[in-house]
Amino acid sequence: MAKNKLRKFAQFDAMENTFDYTMHHKGNWAQEVFKNNHRIVLELACGRGEYSNALGALYSHSNYMGIDIKGARLWKGATDALENGLKNVAFFRAQIDHLEQFFDAGEISELWITFPDPQPQLSRERKRLTSPKFLDIYRKICKSDTLVNLKTDSTLLYDYTKQIIEEQGLEILEDNSDIYSGNEIKPELTFKTYYEKIWLKEGKNIKYLCFRLNKI
Repeated sequence: MAKNKLRKFAQFDAMENTFDYTMHHKGNWAQEVFKNNHRIVLELACGRGEYSNALGALYSHSNYMGIDIKGARLWKGATDALENGLKNVAFFRAQIDHLEQFFDAGEISELWITFPDPQPQLSRERKRLTSPKFLDIYRKICKSDTLVNLKTDSTLLYDYTKQIIEEQGLEILEDNSDIYSGNEIKPELTFKTYYEKIWLKEGKNIKYLCFRLNKI
């Protein structure tokens, strides 16, 4: 297992679509990395990058970056992106609470948070990726009209996020407590990750929130 991880780390560092905190493209990710002027969308705590790749395949005129601290996981997403010719998808190994060190103000156009650790212990509330702490970090790098998309199986995180949205006076554009309940959903929600399929088999409802990061 350890040798396999080391192999993936070495391959990750050598891939053309992978980056880490030692690389400096702040303010120039679209031009220097993606070689275009398209908007940049971040998937936070992306794991194996399944959702970043799915979004990149759906929307070729946006750039997608999956961010996680686990290089071995990102290796899988980066490998799949290369195999499928997804030039608009890249992966970045870094701590999410340091994002302002790597992206310029207004550089990010949209955020996706897909099945993050809900951090259920009250003592770890500040580590939830929709906590006020993290929303403030996102505001330092996002455009004024940025949307945040949360897809989760966690009722706790879903309810908590709605509470924070209300406390901050933010606008909810879409709120669905069971996206597969029979109603038509937008294409970007139809993709199911490996773990999402497991949770669905266990009878869990998949929830979705889309809200504005900033007040209008």
